[in-house]
Amino acid sequence: MLSSEIINVWPHNLMSEFIHINKCVSLFPYVSIDTEFPGTVYHQINIPKHSMESLSPAEFYAVMKRNVDALKLIQLGLTLSSSDGRSHYSWEFNFRDFDSDRDLQNAESVSFLKRQGIDFLKNKQQGIESWVFALLFRRYIAWQGKELKWATFHGPYDLGFLIKILTGMELPESLDGFMMLVRGFLGDEVYDLKKVVRDFGLGGGLEGVARSLNLERVTGRRHKAGSDSLMIMRVFFELKGKCSEEEMNRILQSLQQFGFTGVMHFLHLLTNFFLEK
Repeated sequence: MLSSEIINVWPHNLMSEFIHINKCVSLFPYVSIDTEFPGTVYHQINIPKHSMESLSPAEFYAVMKRNVDALKLIQLGLTLSSSDGRSHYSWEFNFRDFDSDRDLQNAESVSFLKRQGIDFLKNKQQGIESWVFALLFRRYIAWQGKELKWATFHGPYDLGFLIKILTGMELPESLDGFMMLVRGFLGDEVYDLKKVVRDFGLGGGLEGVARSLNLERVTGRRHKAGSDSLMIMRVFFELKGKCSEEEMNRILQSLQQFGFTGVMHFLHLLTNFFLEK
């Protein structure tokens, strides 16, 4: 059953929804996440934004860290799926951390998010404190995170903001330190579909990939975290269904040759990090 409902989470239902998630994860071991944040404001000198993937892993991480450390999270979407991809639950967590009138932001990105339906005033007045979310996430999800399979789409920033709020600190200085935290909270199986779709001859953003796969958005709007997390999950299982289990394993294993089980696009040159652990 493909549920079209995305549960909007605010302080009044935060605890009850985390309890619900905790009860579901044993039967729904696939998790996709997406975040919305106020754009990026720092870039590598002399490197156009669209060419960021040409940076080395360490260079990319340095730029990402500077942005994540300076900016505040707006939304986090989370979708749980059964192993066959037929049943889903989706949540959209709305945070109060970001003040659109005062905080650092990319004005163009914030204007776009407003047009997509994010109510910044409501978030500021009624949203979730990120430290409370972090406390409940660690209590109800992170302790079993290593048993789950995590999917993102172009996910470094999603993971960066998640790690930032889970630790309540700026990101580690080194990429190795960041990867240790990702592995500690989420385990080894963290996949970035932005990298995986290339093995299927697909490219572009999430919306473009979904169109290529003839997937229509069943609820919500693009660049709303809950709806995008659901679309990421649907893309994952659509790709999984297009090949045999052996072929999918071959694709995923081809991403392991660099020494880690999960894959984020900016880490694909990082050699032997996990093998050395």
